[in-house]
Amino acid sequence: MPCDEKNFCDHYFVLIPDNASFYDLGCFLFSSELKDCEFIECSSSEDLKGGFWRRWYIFSSLFAQKVLLKVENPMKKLGEVLEQWLNLLSSNGGLLRLFTNFLTGKRERAPNRLSAKFTSVVGNLDPRVELDQSIRYGNTKYNAFLSIMASKLSYENEEFVKTIINDHWNMKFLYFDNYWNDYLKNYTTQAIMFQDKRVDPNLIVVAFRGTHPFDAKAWRVDVDLSWFEIEGVGKTHSGFMKALGLQKRKGWPELGSDQNKYAYYEIRQRLRKLLQKNKNAKFILTGHSLGGALAILFLTVLAVHEEEWLMDKLEGVYTFGQPRVGDNQLKEYMEKKLEQYDVRYFRFVYSNDIVPRVPYDDDNVFFTHFGTCYYYNSYYEGKVVKEEPNKNYFSVPWTIVKFRLNAVWELIRGFIFPYTRGPEYKESWLMKTMRIFGLVIPGLVEHMPQDYVNATRLDQLDSKVN
Repeated sequence: MPCDEKNFCDHYFVLIPDNASFYDLGCFLFSSELKDCEFIECSSSEDLKGGFWRRWYIFSSLFAQKVLLKVENPMKKLGEVLEQWLNLLSSNGGLLRLFTNFLTGKRERAPNRLSAKFTSVVGNLDPRVELDQSIRYGNTKYNAFLSIMASKLSYENEEFVKTIINDHWNMKFLYFDNYWNDYLKNYTTQAIMFQDKRVDPNLIVVAFRGTHPFDAKAWRVDVDLSWFEIEGVGKTHSGFMKALGLQKRKGWPELGSDQNKYAYYEIRQRLRKLLQKNKNAKFILTGHSLGGALAILFLTVLAVHEEEWLMDKLEGVYTFGQPRVGDNQLKEYMEKKLEQYDVRYFRFVYSNDIVPRVPYDDDNVFFTHFGTCYYYNSYYEGKVVKEEPNKNYFSVPWTIVKFRLNAVWELIRGFIFPYTRGPEYKESWLMKTMRIFGLVIPGLVEHMPQDYVNATRLDQLDSKVN
């Protein structure tokens, strides 16, 4: 499979898991000779130089992608069955009521997957959809809280999203769209757009959907170490850029030049039209997980295209559990742009969430974060830091013990908080089950939107956030 990055940039590094067997990966890990690997394409032999840890990071990425390729269909089927079962339980009032209804012949069917009553796994983990009425516009928490609620809502189907925005939030639903990935040849990227007309000036929110728990393709993007370099900007994560709308053989032309709907071009055009109608309006970019990466890279491509008018209209970028997206050169480029256009970018990280700590940030793998980081511990106490603690997750072995102790506390906290903080903090039985799972693999459960919603509700955020 030829590398498409070579058609539009001079410097690239691409991993191709389809071209490697597990035996090839084993040989690669324990060999100091990195040449002639059919599963790595790069523009310079310098990018292949490095010791064991360099090979380990590459091996880990390729191995994870190979496993995810193998389990892609079973994961998808499992997710569909689990969602159907969860919705069946919900429509019948729980397991006991379902059993009773089954015996009496009154069993309700699970709602259609496209209906306003059907909720995703993420929605079942945290069923809260109502906005906190104590957090109103003008409150220092408002933009951050609205952003995480929009990011969580983006995991649902269009009818569900439309109903919540129009009927529960009393805002104006604008768009729900699927966008084309030129490399996967499928519509893999989703985003929602709505307008809060209750505030002055009007506020438009663009929320990118994150990684679905049972979407192996999306998880492959998260663990991929491939990158390409934009001249004068820096190295960027190729998987995230592909999801945003990178085009084969073209890269980022000023205009999208074929009939497919790419996220960046479609959303940019819609924002132009909406903001031209209401010149006082502003917009927010947000997303959880992969969605957070797409939100900040959307701004990056706006900067590359020198979209000064749109960047002046940008109220802020709010990301939650966002992975790293580029190198130090990209960091320096974006920090200058953020300062030049007075754009506020806030990156929220909860406790031991593993996703903001990947891809790794060290001498062997160059990825790094930028922007203001709001870090929360498991008591939802927030502070501003340059980088979240234990930035590479496994870099300090003793922290694994600390992670597990923290996971035990989070499980206990789920039973305590409804009594100490209020019934709106009661966790679903599915979330409690996930907390138990988190005792085995700390860091994954902390990535769920539940804790980010709690953090933005409970912490006294600095006034600079809004």
